[in-house]
Amino acid sequence: MFAKLARTGLLIAALGVAGCNDSSMKDFAPSANNPLPDKILADMKAKGMARTSPVMARIFKEEGKLEIWKAKTSGRYDMVASYDICKWSGKLGPKYTEGDRQAPEGFYTVRPAQMNPRSSYHLSFDIGYPNAYDRANGRTGTNLMVHGACSSSGCYSMTDAQIEQIYAFGRDAFQGGQTEFQIQAFPFRMTAANMARYRNDPNYDFWKMLKVGYDNFEITKVPPKVDVCEKRYVFNQVAADGATFNPTGACPAATQPDSLKTAYSAYQSTYDAAFNGAVKASVPAPRPTIAGVKEASIVSDWSKRRARGERVPIEPPSLNADGSVSETARMGRIDSPAGRKMAAIDAEKAAKRKAEQQRLAAIEAAKAEKEAARAQALAEKETARINSLAEEEEARAAAEAPVATATIASPPEVAPAEKAANADESRVTKLKNKLLGMFGG
Repeated sequence: MFAKLARTGLLIAALGVAGCNDSSMKDFAPSANNPLPDKILADMKAKGMARTSPVMARIFKEEGKLEIWKAKTSGRYDMVASYDICKWSGKLGPKYTEGDRQAPEGFYTVRPAQMNPRSSYHLSFDIGYPNAYDRANGRTGTNLMVHGACSSSGCYSMTDAQIEQIYAFGRDAFQGGQTEFQIQAFPFRMTAANMARYRNDPNYDFWKMLKVGYDNFEITKVPPKVDVCEKRYVFNQVAADGATFNPTGACPAATQPDSLKTAYSAYQSTYDAAFNGAVKASVPAPRPTIAGVKEASIVSDWSKRRARGERVPIEPPSLNADGSVSETARMGRIDSPAGRKMAAIDAEKAAKRKAEQQRLAAIEAAKAEKEAARAQALAEKETARINSLAEEEEARAAAEAPVATATIASPPEVAPAEKAANADESRVTKLKNKLLGMFGG
């Protein structure tokens, strides 16, 4: 059943056999020339693979794995190496827009020109995002890679030792005549159990589409021929004579090998039964996924502000199911020329604000001191005036008092003159107190 598929593998995989030109291969850095370990070479030989036979890669985000598959003499592929992905950024789900920090999902193509032996990340290769599907759906982004240095902002990052081996697989295949190799990037292994776990996810329809390509490879062990029409992926379809696949146009009339259709139908029947059973079973909770283009836009805005050096939450924001946005309380800025420049500008602004606040505070303090001195002077002046009035009143009262005459009176009696003097003194005291009370003395 698979003999025909194996014979047409190059068509289905879209892998040419024209030689690599010297300009694409001659500038490899020393680390890009390191040979594969002897054990891997021995395993390849045992499986019927040449060192320079065609290669492809599969990536599974949730499991954190990058697999390398190579063609055997039969034309079918077998896995020869599996690596733990050191880091990938974002959540499960496709990349939507520049800056959303999502690592892409889909079917991508790597050619010699995309290999970078002098990468800032030790070694790297661009996976080819955006592809025809991404462009047809308005998705944007650049420089999405598999690279070393174990650091990611939308890429799949490996350790330096891992990327040297992965890079060597591609290099050797190109030297053997392969002109491009396929990378299949998935959110998870697309088993019935995993698809059942994520059946209510907003990305589920996209993942179901990817699963068709996943299933085609599982059935044939040959990288599927990938085309795009009506803004969707189609796999292993052969267009009628003269017809082409237009990513945004209607899909042309196309056929598939009968053997593939029969195998796919049997595979799907088994899958449907497993899926129905998985829906009823207890399974692990789904991992966080991106909530479509809206969340991608929110994260992209965060990335732009961060790139400008602004202080933003340390982690990218997340869109919740109810439409609200969650952000971490801890703030920071990227340590970059832009970040340091923005920090210097913010510090200068803060210093100016502080200086202005100090100037205004000094002015207010001077005003308050001046007002206090004026109030003190007025109080002292008023006290002096009140004292003067009291003294004048006392002198007048004394002048008006009658002269006392000597009389023989009973000792307990008080002379009228003394009574008058006492009364005058009482009146003066009361007047003085009243005046002092009126003017704050």
